[in-house]
Amino acid sequence: MTLTAPTLTTTAYRLQGVTRTYRQRDRTVQALAGVDLDIAAGDFVTIQGPTGGGKSTLLQMLGALDRPTSGSVMLGDVDIAAASNADLSRVRAEQIGFVFQGFNLIPTLTAAENVDMGLEPLGLDRAERRRRVTESLQRVGLDDRADHRPGELSGGQQQRVAIARAVAKQPSVLLADEPTGNLDERMRDEILDVLEQLNAEGLTLVVVTHDSAVARRARRRLRLAKGVVTDITRD
Repeated sequence: MTLTAPTLTTTAYRLQGVTRTYRQRDRTVQALAGVDLDIAAGDFVTIQGPTGGGKSTLLQMLGALDRPTSGSVMLGDVDIAAASNADLSRVRAEQIGFVFQGFNLIPTLTAAENVDMGLEPLGLDRAERRRRVTESLQRVGLDDRADHRPGELSGGQQQRVAIARAVAKQPSVLLADEPTGNLDERMRDEILDVLEQLNAEGLTLVVVTHDSAVARRARRRLRLAKGVVTDITRD
């Protein structure tokens, strides 16, 4: 699937001098070592690297789930490093969608009900929630499976429900951690097609992956090892 790259003129993220250290028993572990990184709004970025290289830590920073030890993490005009917990909760609820390797669907709920659950923090009225649920399932090609429970869906369909749940919030950024890790090649490509279409519509994508086939589909490829980010787009 070939997409025409959108014009990327604004910045979704700007990280400057970001470090993150942890105490692990009797030693200090440096997960991020002075990361400077800009991610343009509307870009599709993948992050690869060895286990323990800092990928999960970086994704937590981008998702406003953690704060840096030093440095700044700007999402639009919000500095995640300095914002209050209440502001970070609002940012996560309104601006960031999350997709994980595990689909994290509630097995007793239908696809539509699982998507609707993701809208609870927004305080929307019933009509608006119903509209967003229907629209998001249509966007991932599952409007005809709205009444199916997860056990009645394939792995690829379950991940599409998880993506619909994330985009129903109408976020500006979608963060995905190994979103195709539990899928075979056909289903992997199915999910990538969905993600690429969402990106073509203007959604900023940041995907952590070990799969080079996934990384090659991105417009920009980063490698993170020993807490240091390297742009490998042209490698």
